[in-house]
Amino acid sequence: MNSRVSIEPLELHRDARGVVLEPLGPDAIPAQRNVHLVLTEPGCIRGNHYHPLGTEVAVVLGPALVRLREEGEVRDLHIAEGQACRLTIPPGVAHAFQNTGTRPTVLVAFNTVALDRSNPDVVRDVLIPG
Repeated sequence: MNSRVSIEPLELHRDARGVVLEPLGPDAIPAQRNVHLVLTEPGCIRGNHYHPLGTEVAVVLGPALVRLREEGEVRDLHIAEGQACRLTIPPGVAHAFQNTGTRPTVLVAFNTVALDRSNPDVVRDVLIPG
């Protein structure tokens, strides 16, 4: 499959206080119209949708299972505990995230479409049943 989804491992900067990472590079910041921080409890699932208009950049701090459906093909990405990954997900690509660990998983997501709760840019598409 020739994927349009970009998957980039992120460098984590660690010290005794914890971890720091840069979720977006400076060139990507001006295009963003929405950002949200998601904490997902162990075993729980987020996403299970696609965006008809917006491109989403999701930064996931593992452990997590990321499942993508692009042009009918499903693929899984396993992010290990202590690793982080940035996914740039174009419109129409379904995505879901499952916490596979024992503590809350952190996800920060940016989207090029502003949030409109009365007309959200989200279409349900279950990739990971819950």
